[in-house]
Amino acid sequence: MSELWRMGAAELAEQIRTGAASSREVLEEHLARVEAVNPHLNAIVGVLATSAREAADAADRAVAEGGPIGPLHGVPFSVKENVDVVGTATTQGVPALAEAIADRDAPTVARLRAAGGIPFVRTNMPDLGLRIHSHSELHGCTLNPWDPDVTAGGSSGGEAAALASGMTPLGIGNDIGGSLRNPAHCCGIASIKPSVGVVPQATVIPPEDPALSSQLMVAEGPMARGVRDVRLGLELLAGHDPRDPRSLPVTLTDAGPDEPLRVAVLAEPPGVRTDPGIAATVRRAADVLADLGHDVVEAVPPDYEELCHLWGALLMADLRVMRPLLESVMGNGGRTVLANFDASVPPMGVDDVLAIHPRRYQAMRDWSAFFVDHPVLLSPTWAMRAFAPDHDLTASADGEMLETFRPVLHANLLGLPAAVVPGGVADGLPVGVQVIGDRYTDLRVLTLAEQIEAAVGPLTPIDPVVRAS
Repeated sequence: MSELWRMGAAELAEQIRTGAASSREVLEEHLARVEAVNPHLNAIVGVLATSAREAADAADRAVAEGGPIGPLHGVPFSVKENVDVVGTATTQGVPALAEAIADRDAPTVARLRAAGGIPFVRTNMPDLGLRIHSHSELHGCTLNPWDPDVTAGGSSGGEAAALASGMTPLGIGNDIGGSLRNPAHCCGIASIKPSVGVVPQATVIPPEDPALSSQLMVAEGPMARGVRDVRLGLELLAGHDPRDPRSLPVTLTDAGPDEPLRVAVLAEPPGVRTDPGIAATVRRAADVLADLGHDVVEAVPPDYEELCHLWGALLMADLRVMRPLLESVMGNGGRTVLANFDASVPPMGVDDVLAIHPRRYQAMRDWSAFFVDHPVLLSPTWAMRAFAPDHDLTASADGEMLETFRPVLHANLLGLPAAVVPGGVADGLPVGVQVIGDRYTDLRVLTLAEQIEAAVGPLTPIDPVVRAS
């Protein structure tokens, strides 16, 4: 058996383009993999088999007839359930939206289709994306393919588990508090949270207009097993779309061939405990970059600890206004996490909320100055190992969850690009190394992530570890 499901998106596109495999063969192998593996993981919550088969057959006819061939021609991809796919429900993981059928694709889905890609499955997420553990009131819990007794991360946990187990070669997720990067760390895959404005985002499911914290901090982006496919996905997704007034026709900065850069290493972020195995993995990644000629130094960006709390205040200012509506559709777990998060952020008056924005702007200036001297920042993704499923329901009350995922928050608050690449394995679980840069240096952080990946090698796909009955 060719095991096409083991290949990445770019490799599959080449197979289809050259006739080594057909799009229908690629699709059927992935559908078979979903059937074999998903019962153990619950990562896939909707299969679009009929429309995907029609699209695959059309892709094969185009190859046979010498028709136009896009860079993702005939390759299946997966989509998180809070991103619109025409004719399917954008459920956000809650029963109240189980029949919220989109009448058009989100810009990201439309762009991958235009490149020849075929959406074929929808993936699980926590209620409204407001947990870092992927338990949905509508669909249940997604398990981690490495260990069913630890979380797959969230909120794009279904995407990460599906990628790590070979059910999909490329996926779309989104991120306001690490949701593209948390599950990449937990499941041993790669992703990037792009600079805000690089990848357009829009929905036809009300509310169509996001709150201010989402306008400033949310980004949609690609997830894959390897950095090559993340880069391909980003290049296809980037650019202005009139449906998203934040989106920009921006030119992204990359590193030059063999260009040495000063890399700031923050293996043990201040104000938080760091698991020794995770810190050691970050330092090994730094050694890889040093061996390639980069100037690797230990450095801490300005106001690192304060900015974590500023992220919480900015997000909570909106969530408190929306809380009655959110709680009316969320399950018990989501309501518990929301209540714990609310309790962790001090009360704010109007003056407090308004003061967040000039302080955030100052921090953006300070970090931009830091990146002049240190174009790349290397850090953990999570400071602590993946926790037990639903542990966030109790641990978030005492701040343990914020301590765990604190390293991802600065990129959201400041709109920065942040890639995650597997740096190795510690205590039997994958460890994601985070590569952060200044705004619009998205390709540069991917280049350094790829340099780390070349030394470490791929960790996935894997067959899932199945819990003993």
